[in-house]
Amino acid sequence: MDVNIRHASNEDLTKVHKLIGELAAYEEAPHEVTLDEATFKKDFQSGHKPYFNILVAEFEQTIVGFALYFFTYSTWKGRCLYLEDFYVKANHRRKRIGQALFEAILTIAKEEAVKRLAWQVLEWNEPAIEFYKQYNAELDPEWINGRLRENQIEAAKTR
Repeated sequence: MDVNIRHASNEDLTKVHKLIGELAAYEEAPHEVTLDEATFKKDFQSGHKPYFNILVAEFEQTIVGFALYFFTYSTWKGRCLYLEDFYVKANHRRKRIGQALFEAILTIAKEEAVKRLAWQVLEWNEPAIEFYKQYNAELDPEWINGRLRENQIEAAKTR
């Protein structure tokens, strides 16, 4: 399998945005995607430090997968890398494309000397869980994810 992993360019963003929709459908949550393509492109191109980075996987000059990541910080560990989304099109799975993408993320994590690489995986996504276990990943059931959505942020009382 001849796959090319590279950093995304502005020209790739329409295709990546479409793949984000496919990922949301796979995760049974297409209604959760409220990010429009224009905002996605603007955030990718914002200033000298974009909010996020993207690796794309190309097979026969077609983007068939992506990994969207950003750097964060832990007061307990230091610099960290967070893998927000990781997706390979259904008809290109089991061809080591996901492995190539994830190992490219691992290379970035090593080059940047991060102390932790983190991500989330849905508890029912057994193929993904098994994939991560190949790398001796810790899947921690103790931490509960918290979030406030935009309307909850707006409605929250502040002093």
